Amino acid sequence: MKLDTRDFETRMKKSVAAYSENLSTIRAGRANPDVLKRVNVDYYGSPTPISSIAEIKVADARTIVITAWDKSAMKNIEKAILTSDIGINPQNDGSTIRLSFPPTTEERRRELSKQISKMGEDAKVAVRNIRRDATDKIKAMKKDSEMTEDEAKSSEKSVQDLTDKYTREIDTVTAAKTKEIMEI
Repeated sequence: MKLDTRDFETRMKKSVAAYSENLSTIRAGRANPDVLKRVNVDYYGSPTPISSIAEIKVADARTIVITAWDKSAMKNIEKAILTSDIGINPQNDGSTIRLSFPPTTEERRRELSKQISKMGEDAKVAVRNIRRDATDKIKAMKKDSEMTEDEAKSSEKSVQDLTDKYTREIDTVTAAKTKEIMEI
C-alpha cells in the first residue's frame, strides 16, 4: 500500500499560498492596498480590518486614499496606521486619509530583496517539514508492515518529487518579487 500524498501536497500548497500572501504585504514604493491587510483598527472596542470600515482606493502609483464610512473612525484609522509597521505617515484631512509612498532607494530595495529571500527560505523550511512528516509516516507504516520496501521507496520518491516541485515554485515566486522590487 503506497502512501496517499494528497494531504501532504495540500499542506505544501497552503505553505506556498501563505508565502505569496505574505509577499503581497511588502511595501515596495508602489501604492498597494495589500499593505493594509494586517492593520486592525480599534472600532467600538474590537479590532477591525480597515477594509471593513472604510473604502481603500489607489489614487495614483504612489498614493492610497482611505475614506471611512463612519467619520468618527478616522482618528482610530490614523492611529492604527501610525502604530503599524508599514512605515508611512498618514495625512488626515478630516474626511480622507492619504498614504503617500516615497520612492524606494537602492539601499531599501536591496534590504527588501534580502527580506524576501529570508521569507522564501522560511517557506522552503515549512515545505521540508511537511516532507519530514510524510517520511516519518512512511517509516512508521513500513515498520508496522503496512507497506513493503518497494512501496516505501516509491512513496519517498513521490514525497521528494512534491517537495522539489513546491520549492521550485517558491523560488519562482521569490525571483518574480525580487525582480519587481529591483525594477522600481
